[in-house]
Amino acid sequence: MTASNNSPLHVYGIKNCSTVKKALDWLTQHDKPFVFHDFKKEQATVTQLAAWEKHVSYETLLNKKGTTWRKLEPEVQQQIVDAPSANEVLAAHNSMIKRPVIEHASGLIVGFDEKTYETTL
Repeated sequence: MTASNNSPLHVYGIKNCSTVKKALDWLTQHDKPFVFHDFKKEQATVTQLAAWEKHVSYETLLNKKGTTWRKLEPEVQQQIVDAPSANEVLAAHNSMIKRPVIEHASGLIVGFDEKTYETTL
């Protein structure tokens, strides 16, 4: 984890994702400093995904509702049976990571939930 109590939050996602936009707007409106990492320019790695899984499960990170999952070949979907296999697929297809992922001083938040943001950030 890179965020500490005095440092900006690290927000990972895709800039044109509507959920990411909501999160960034919320952070800006609540004067929460952040550094944005765009998956289109800065891919999440297997190592980074494994570090995130100390805080959330790979099932939480894996977005099965998105277009990328639906377009993935069934054989590849079926290969995801545990964290290491999920990390390999997610590292190759960052757009399948549920967004945004926010690193904060005491953990990780995945997705946008205003109440969680209010109580955690």
